[in-house]
Amino acid sequence: MKHYGKALLVLGLFTLTACQSASKPDTTTAPQDPEADRCGASQYQHYVGKPLTSLQGQHFDQKVRAIPYNSAVTMDFNLSRLNFLADKSGNISQVYCG
Repeated sequence: MKHYGKALLVLGLFTLTACQSASKPDTTTAPQDPEADRCGASQYQHYVGKPLTSLQGQHFDQKVRAIPYNSAVTMDFNLSRLNFLADKSGNISQVYCG
């Protein structure tokens, strides 16, 4: 009977280790692909969390698209266009090229 208890204990430990969540990789030290950041979206990440209206009156050197929550946009992929995507509350949730 002692062997069954030890086997259950080992099985329980394996089960607990399988339930651990993986830690997020550190994206700040990862090298960025210059081709994926052709529009310079990495320079505008400080806008995340701000209202989409904070873009009004700003001057950008490239094409910019402000996308309100749940709005229809064209599916053309343009790496030189800067996109600001807003969430339900109207705050910018993502800044990306495309």
